[in-house]
Amino acid sequence: MQAIIWPSSRFHILRQSFIAWLVVQDRLPTRDRMKNNPKKMGFCFSSRPFFFLFVWFLVLFPNLKLSPMAESGSDITTLVYKGCAKQAFTDPAGLYSQAISALFQTLVSQSMKLKFYKTTTGTAQTTINGLFQCRGDLTSSDCYNCVSQLPTLSDKLCGSKTIASRIQLHGCYMLYEVAGFAQISGMQMLFKTCGGGPGGAATNGGGNVFEEKRDTAFSFLENGVISNHGFFTANYQSVYVLGQCEGDVGDSDCGDCVRNAVQRAQVECGDSNSGQIYLHKCYITYAYYANGVPKRSPSSSSSSSFSHASSSSTGQETGKTVAIILGGAAGVGFAVILLMFARNSVKKHDDY
Repeated sequence: MQAIIWPSSRFHILRQSFIAWLVVQDRLPTRDRMKNNPKKMGFCFSSRPFFFLFVWFLVLFPNLKLSPMAESGSDITTLVYKGCAKQAFTDPAGLYSQAISALFQTLVSQSMKLKFYKTTTGTAQTTINGLFQCRGDLTSSDCYNCVSQLPTLSDKLCGSKTIASRIQLHGCYMLYEVAGFAQISGMQMLFKTCGGGPGGAATNGGGNVFEEKRDTAFSFLENGVISNHGFFTANYQSVYVLGQCEGDVGDSDCGDCVRNAVQRAQVECGDSNSGQIYLHKCYITYAYYANGVPKRSPSSSSSSSFSHASSSSTGQETGKTVAIILGGAAGVGFAVILLMFARNSVKKHDDY
């Protein structure tokens, strides 16, 4: 799908309008030359209406460009964080390497049809546990494309002999650990980030008003991950929130985990208008968008939108409507120009 990018320079539009006025007044030297010796010109615009329509089109669209209407959100394969054990295993016979390779192959193949998969590979002496999970709103193909990047990244970022590795991308994550590796609490925080966010400066989102909106969105999120079994998104008054629990976590434990993450976000990120909190068994992200949350690709039933009309969102829809109308007018005008040009060419041919 393509979109028209409209010029914003007033000076450029005024200059083009002046050119159109010169054409109407027969004051362009090029037009005089064409009138004096039309047969030597490749294109002879002897019809004033035709030439005026042509210049009218240039005035309206002097910098006409086509650009994809692609969503500008973060790429699903962008790295969020890595977790690598400091210990490395000794593997003179290559048994651990074979087990990890088999684990990676199994996880990647399962990602073509599942969004969460957990398994164990190896022998009694070389048992390795591993899993992957994709974000709940990804398609099967996006999930596979995301997970297929993880084995290479794990080797590159953590090395091929580390006894435990966790690689988190925007759209998926994968972890493995040698049997007997020390376990941690599901509530343990692995990574956090707080920032100004897509809304712009902190003043756009900071303050009590923003915090009230964010906390309301958080309350929807806490309940949503329970009722929707582990994955939920919400859009409340320009605040977008997302939460997900590991696939084998029960609904009640998931709610507790997300609630813990929300409390950490409130304390650790304060009035920052964006943040990400990753715990061992769940994670949440939130962001404030000053101009309204951008439309996202259709997601599963586990996402929701608590929409409240605002002047910013209404303005965006109005702008889209105007763009569609102007685009249609441009198409009609250009078609008229082509028809007049064809008629003019036929007429010139008859004169010969």
